[in-house]
Amino acid sequence: MKLTDKKSYRFLLLASGGLLTGLTLICPILGPLEWLSLIPVGLFLLTLAADPALRLRKLYGYGVFFFMSFYLVNFHWFVNLYPLDFIDGMTKGAALAVVLVAWIGLSLLQSLMGGLLFVVIGMIFRARLCGKIPFLRPFLGAGAWAVYEWTQTLGWWGVPWGRLPLGQVEYLIGLQTASLFGSYFVTFLLVAVNFCLAYLLTGLLCKEGTDSGALLKKTCGAVAIMLVFQYGVGAFLWFQNSAVDDRSLRVAVVQGNISSHEKWSANSIKRTRQVYREYTLKAAEEGARLVIWPETALPYVIEEDNGIGEYVSDLAKEADTTILVGAFTESEEGEYNSIVCFTPDGKMSETVYSKRRLVPFGEFVPLRGLIETLIPPLAELVMSEGEVLAGEGAQLFELEEGRVGSLICFDSIYEELTRESVSDGAELICLSTNDSWFTDSVALDMHNAQAELRAIESGRYVARAANTGISTVITHRGEVVGKLAPLTDGVLIEDVHLRQTATPYTVIGNLFIYLWLAALVAILGVEGVFAVQKRIFSRKSLDKKEAK
Repeated sequence: MKLTDKKSYRFLLLASGGLLTGLTLICPILGPLEWLSLIPVGLFLLTLAADPALRLRKLYGYGVFFFMSFYLVNFHWFVNLYPLDFIDGMTKGAALAVVLVAWIGLSLLQSLMGGLLFVVIGMIFRARLCGKIPFLRPFLGAGAWAVYEWTQTLGWWGVPWGRLPLGQVEYLIGLQTASLFGSYFVTFLLVAVNFCLAYLLTGLLCKEGTDSGALLKKTCGAVAIMLVFQYGVGAFLWFQNSAVDDRSLRVAVVQGNISSHEKWSANSIKRTRQVYREYTLKAAEEGARLVIWPETALPYVIEEDNGIGEYVSDLAKEADTTILVGAFTESEEGEYNSIVCFTPDGKMSETVYSKRRLVPFGEFVPLRGLIETLIPPLAELVMSEGEVLAGEGAQLFELEEGRVGSLICFDSIYEELTRESVSDGAELICLSTNDSWFTDSVALDMHNAQAELRAIESGRYVARAANTGISTVITHRGEVVGKLAPLTDGVLIEDVHLRQTATPYTVIGNLFIYLWLAALVAILGVEGVFAVQKRIFSRKSLDKKEAK
C-alpha cells in the first residue's frame, strides 16, 4: 500500500509539510530544516498529482489545505494587533472579529490562489514529457513553485510575505545566489532538493521495476550538485564581495518608539518633536550626514512653509545634516504616504518619494462596497481620513554624497521596486517603515528579512528606520550590522558604503522566472494540442463506425 492511499495519510503529509515549512520562516534558525520540510508535499504530489484518476478539482482542494496550514503559521502574528485600541470606537468584540478575519481571511485568500499551484503541477506531471522522463517532475514542480511566488507580486490580493528564501536568512552564504538570479532561484533550489529526495523515497518504496542503485545515484547526484552550487557559489560570492567601495557615508536611523496607538492622537505632536529633535542632534554630533526617520514619523501633511515643514527645516539647519522624514504630502488628486528630504541648508527638496505598494486595509480598502457591507469594522482600519494614493517611480534623492533611493514599508517585499531604484542609479537604499502594528512579535524580524533579501539582490546597503522597531543597517551581503530592539527609542549610527556595482540580478531582473514561465506554458500548450488532436481522432473514429 502506498503512503498516499489513505486520505488521512494525505492530509497528514500536507499538514506536516505546511507547518514545518512555515516554522522555518518564523524561526529561520531552523533554516536547514527547510531543505527537508517539503518532502511530505513532494511525496504527495509525485504519487498523486501524476495520477489521472485524481480529479484536478480534488487536487486543488488538497492544495488549499496545504497552503492553509502554511499561511496560518506565517500570519499568526495578526493576533498581536488585538485589541486595535488605536481605532476610535473599536470594541473588544469587533477587534477580535477583525483580527480573526485578517488572520484566517488573508491565509484563506492566499491558499485559494496557492491551490492553483497544485493544479498546474498536476497538469505538468501528467504531460507526455514527464511520462517519458519522470525525473523531470521534481524540477518542473520546483519551477512552477517559483513562478507561483512571483505571481503573488502582481496584484493587491497576492502578498509575498511567505517566500521560502526567508527561512534562510540566518545562513547568508547560501543566499548570495539571489544576487545572480533573484530570490526565486533560491525558492527553486529549495523545492527541487525536497522533491528530488521525495522522488528517491517514492522509487525506493515502490521498488517494483526500480533499479535502486541507479535511482540513488541519479537523485543524490542531482541534490549534491544543487547544494554545492548554492553554498559553493554562495561562498565564492560572499568572499568576492567582502571588499567595499572607498566611498562611505555616516548614516543614522532614528527610532522614536511612538506607535500608531499614540502618534495619530492630537496631543502626541509635542513628544514627537522632542524625540526626533533629540536623536537627530545626537546623530549630527557623532558625524551623521544623513538622518532617516520612520514612515509617517510626522503623520501630517508636510509643506515647506507650514509648521511641520518649518520644524524639520530648522532642525536640518541646526544639525547641519540631511534629514529624510516620513510624512504625508498632497496633490490635487489626494494624499500620499511619502519620504521628504530636507538638506543641511533647510530647504525641502523638490523630489519626493511616495509609497508605491500600498497596504490593503491599512491605506486603502479593496472592494470597499463589499467589505463595508460584510465586515464594516475592517473598512475602518485605514488610518488617514481618506484613502492614500500610490506614488510613481523611484524618485532618487541627489545628495552631495551620492544618490539615495527610498522605500516605504510594504515596498520592501516587492523586489522590482528596489531593482528599479538601483537601475536608476541608487547607491544606497533608505527604508522607512511603521511596523508598530506588530508590537514585538516575530513579524518584525520577518519584515526585516525581506530587506535583507533586497540588499543581497541589489548589492546595496539598506538603512531601515522603524517607528517602534526594529531598526537596522544591512550590508550588501545581507548582514545586519546594527540593530535597535523593538519597543525602545534610540538612534543607530553606522558607516555605510555607497555602491555602484550592478549585481547580475539588477541587470537581468526576473529573467529566471520568465524563462520558467515560458517553459511551463509551452509544456501545457503542447499537451493541449495533443488533447485536441486526440478528441478529433476519437470523433472521426466514432463517425466512421457509425457510417458503417
